Amino acid sequence: MANNPGNPTDRTPGPDAPGPDAPVATTLKAGTSWHDAWQRCLAVAPEAFRDDRVLNLWNGTWQADGRALPASTPVDGSPIAGPPRLDAATAHQAVRASLDQHRAWRHIPLDERRARVGATLDALTQHRELLALLLVWEIGKPWRLAQADVDRAIDGVRWYVDGIEPMVEGRAPLDGPVSNIASWNYPMSVLVHAVLVQALAGNAVIAKTPTDGGVACLTLACALAAREGIPVTLVSGSGGELSEALVRAPEIGCVSFVGGRDTGAAVATAVADLGKRHILEQEGLNTWGIWNYSDWDKLAAVIPKLFDYGKQRCTAYPRFVVQRSLFDDFLAAYLPAVRTLRIGHPLAVANPQDPYPQLDFGPLVHATKAKELADQVAEAIDRGAVPLHRGAPDPARFLPGQDTSAYVHPVTLLSPPPSSPLHHAEPFGPVDTIVLVDTEAELLAAMNASNGALVATLSTDDDATYDRLAPQIRAFKTGRGKPRSRGDRDELFGGFGASWRGAFVGGELLVRAVTRGPDGERLPGNFPDHHLMP
Repeated sequence: MANNPGNPTDRTPGPDAPGPDAPVATTLKAGTSWHDAWQRCLAVAPEAFRDDRVLNLWNGTWQADGRALPASTPVDGSPIAGPPRLDAATAHQAVRASLDQHRAWRHIPLDERRARVGATLDALTQHRELLALLLVWEIGKPWRLAQADVDRAIDGVRWYVDGIEPMVEGRAPLDGPVSNIASWNYPMSVLVHAVLVQALAGNAVIAKTPTDGGVACLTLACALAAREGIPVTLVSGSGGELSEALVRAPEIGCVSFVGGRDTGAAVATAVADLGKRHILEQEGLNTWGIWNYSDWDKLAAVIPKLFDYGKQRCTAYPRFVVQRSLFDDFLAAYLPAVRTLRIGHPLAVANPQDPYPQLDFGPLVHATKAKELADQVAEAIDRGAVPLHRGAPDPARFLPGQDTSAYVHPVTLLSPPPSSPLHHAEPFGPVDTIVLVDTEAELLAAMNASNGALVATLSTDDDATYDRLAPQIRAFKTGRGKPRSRGDRDELFGGFGASWRGAFVGGELLVRAVTRGPDGERLPGNFPDHHLMP
């Protein structure tokens, strides 16, 4: 799909397309190569990086164990450091060692825990640009979004450091460490953020590096935390091999999972059987409804923002549910907006000293995902979906001859067939689908197609219509005419239906989820025996 010349249905170049004399990307920005980033890691944290590999961290020591797998960057297909995968027996040893750390850490006074987490944040701030550069190479984030991921982690945890006292008053750490299994797309603002707040609340923490990317960034962040005495364990391995230790082990006090529904369902079954505290954030098909609406300029302005990071995030909006009588007006706003999207190599510039490219997104996380998505699009069209837009690559945004197999350019399909995964599941890529409806009942049915979602939006001019329909949309957060997000600081987060299991998080709820309160306490969340909204 990276080299698709475009669909005759809509091949108009965007208004920012370069003219014949526009500069062409010919080199990397100075100082941003993978070799540059790796050498900086070796200098900053030599205890955690070897010449050719990263290490695992357990029992308070960086360990040269595990089988280091080859890996490549989605940016251009070149080799980068892969995860050092542990076997199940070693993972069990790491969990038992983490329990020993937990039993000591839980008695550390709050002021000291806060000081150590604060010092970690200072160190992360000092190395902010290196952490962001690692995210560019490992998971393909454009520079702007990579920096935002690091900054959200730092700023979010500082909010907890400043206000932790009332959140932990009358509460105690769990009986064992918190085990974190997270997806690859937000290593800092989701995984590192959660780990540091969990430690601040009095728990030792275990993090599994995502299989698809982020190992070097997480290794550097954990090295900085370990130096300040944070009881963090960082291990790599396949989910199937390590799940017995990281999910089922009796030493684990809580399982925090972020990922897809298939894996999440297996984790949910395990923790339910064991009666274990859990936080399971899973995917849902987040939808944007259009009903009796006329502010098309407002919608057009937000469309490009919905493609940030190629929609590889749990709060992306891949589905528009549009009132049929408004479809022509919707397309008149949507198509010019989607044509403005900028996709390319996140570090490619005309001259080495040029600023970072301004992109909406770069590659998907790996070429296999790009091919899978391209195949789903082709299959959906073969079975009746109507292609409305298919973007074409702009050679000026890539290096000459580079591997572009992980890049997918925006695609918009009308009416994906029910047999297609694009009809009912999140694509986790830059593919929008549009469903047309004629009645409010059809609108709600289409917006609730995935048995629960994390976010949704309804655009309508009429207050009464919004007030009547919004409560019937099965999403944890519903916006009116604007996107909703996971949120930061005091904003709560969860999901309806199959998109979430266990305790809700955000604000004080994150601390409550990883601490013990009064006997018989019922946490807000979706549990096997109760559902409780905040």
